[in-house]
Amino acid sequence: MSYLDNARLKQIFFLLIIILWGVLLFSELYGLFPGLLGALSLYILSRKWMLLLVEQRKWRKSLAAALLMVLSFIIILLPFGLLINMLTTKVSYAISHSSELVQGIETVNKRLQDATGFNLLTEARLQKFQESLGSFLPMFLGATFNTVTAIAIMYFVLYFMLVYAREMEDGLYEYIPLKDENVIRLGMELKTMIFANAVGIPLIAIIQGIVALIGYFIFKVPQPVFWFVVTSFTAMLPIIGAAAVYVPMGIFLIADGHTWQGLGVLIYGFVVVGASDNIFRFLLAKKIGDVHPLITVFGVIVGVNLFGFIGLIFGPLLISMFILLIQIYSNEFLVKKREVKVIKTP
Repeated sequence: MSYLDNARLKQIFFLLIIILWGVLLFSELYGLFPGLLGALSLYILSRKWMLLLVEQRKWRKSLAAALLMVLSFIIILLPFGLLINMLTTKVSYAISHSSELVQGIETVNKRLQDATGFNLLTEARLQKFQESLGSFLPMFLGATFNTVTAIAIMYFVLYFMLVYAREMEDGLYEYIPLKDENVIRLGMELKTMIFANAVGIPLIAIIQGIVALIGYFIFKVPQPVFWFVVTSFTAMLPIIGAAAVYVPMGIFLIADGHTWQGLGVLIYGFVVVGASDNIFRFLLAKKIGDVHPLITVFGVIVGVNLFGFIGLIFGPLLISMFILLIQIYSNEFLVKKREVKVIKTP
């Protein structure tokens, strides 16, 4: 018994060293975490094609990895870069013409006040808006720089993950302290979650943006392509979603004297754009996996606070992974205890 107690104490002491060491490393490498999550996501999305090229087509590993990285950059990151460039240009223009922008807002506010009798924009709110506008661009550029850094780290890690795919998976399979069935389940569920979060959320947002773009053309909204990009971006936000664009747009058009255009944008937004989210989410749920709305809401809150813009995608993924680990823990340990109790019961 003494030997067993000593062995258990050694095990606990060794686990404490591993945990403390892991916490130290994580705290120092925390800034790299978005890049690591991105590398994991792209690895799971491209793993099938990597193994096809290397094991069936007999390509060199480095060549296959380079091809997949270039394709992922063109398909995924290049449109994202164009989005950032477009938004940066518009934000820079708005700040350089901030006086004209504020004057226009005051005009709209006056018309709304004459129509409704309610003053939406007080002097204090206007002052706060001007201060926020002046600080937004540096914050936006800082977030963009952090995103570029995360992308560089992501591709650096992704290359080695693709080249050493089989070795990495064999090592994880051997050293993860879980039953084989739970290791397999972890891999399958992780793949489903990556598709549901990293692919499903942006895809549904882009579809909503396209639906909104049709309405922008119908009601002759100025610069419809730009507002399509902004709508696709806001559609990833929980609760508010694309309404953050078409509601202010409709109100602005009404206040600017384009009553029928504004009403058309509001009705089209609430009826068509709003319904498209539920319709396409339902249609795509069976294909790419469904994400519970609560996971999306809390995931975005956590992700944006931790990682900034890129947290819109990785935040829900973190919560989904946390729930999965709880389920696997229950299956790995709690089920065993219940089985033991059942055996001891006469």
